[in-house]
Amino acid sequence: NMASGGGGGGRGGLVSMASTSRPPGGGGGQDPLETNVYHDEEEEEEEDDDDEDEDDDEEEEEEEDSSEISASDEDGSWIAWFCGLRGNEFFCEVDEDYIQDDFNLTGLNGLVPYYDYALDMVLDVEMPMEDTLTEEQQEIVESAAEMLYGLIHARYIVTNRGMHAMYEKYRSASFGRCPHVFCQGQPVLPVGLSDLPRNYTVNVFCPRCHGLFFPKSTRQANIDGAYFGTTFPHLYLMNHPDMIPVKPSQQYVPRVYGFKIHQSSLYFRNHEEDPDNR
Repeated sequence: NMASGGGGGGRGGLVSMASTSRPPGGGGGQDPLETNVYHDEEEEEEEDDDDEDEDDDEEEEEEEDSSEISASDEDGSWIAWFCGLRGNEFFCEVDEDYIQDDFNLTGLNGLVPYYDYALDMVLDVEMPMEDTLTEEQQEIVESAAEMLYGLIHARYIVTNRGMHAMYEKYRSASFGRCPHVFCQGQPVLPVGLSDLPRNYTVNVFCPRCHGLFFPKSTRQANIDGAYFGTTFPHLYLMNHPDMIPVKPSQQYVPRVYGFKIHQSSLYFRNHEEDPDNR
């Protein structure tokens, strides 16, 4: 404490001055300088008390802030935190009871490193052996937890509860809209090109034109496509046929000076349909 430290030095100096300046014989009257020393000591003690009170108040405020932070950490789960990250808007929150069912996690332990640690992190389970992990291992566990949640998410969104959670996002166009002009802003659905991780990033599928596009956001475009799988948008529409939009009635026709380009032109050379695909 700077105040108390400075007060201590000043106090010692005044006392020494008082002892050396006292007249010999020690008269019955009180030395004015000694009186000033006592007053100075009382004032400094009061200042010290004030400083201690201020320190106590600051400590109490810090404790309150830390308690608020810890309370917020306790209130928010790892799943809510992960889905709330910027760029993770495509993810819905998977019910914990679904994750706690081992049947739903069959085969994932062979795909995810540090599987048990990652699962405990996703479910907010205290990890007693966390202190034994190195900093590098801890980073691997955090990455593994995101991967594990993504693979669980791909399985969850093809269930009834998962489809309902994704419906809310689809209705609000959280996955984006089709860039095709004649689709008129049709909301899209996320889809992967592989069910195995680390192969392709996520794409978006348009239910109106059946086109496949990159997400508009670069953050979302870096998400692994396996976290949504190859099945979700198609199974979702099959289960909700009333939500299948009508195919666009308009089709773009290329023109040069207002004239249509003939099909025999070299312009269409690489766009000729394979007879097997007609």
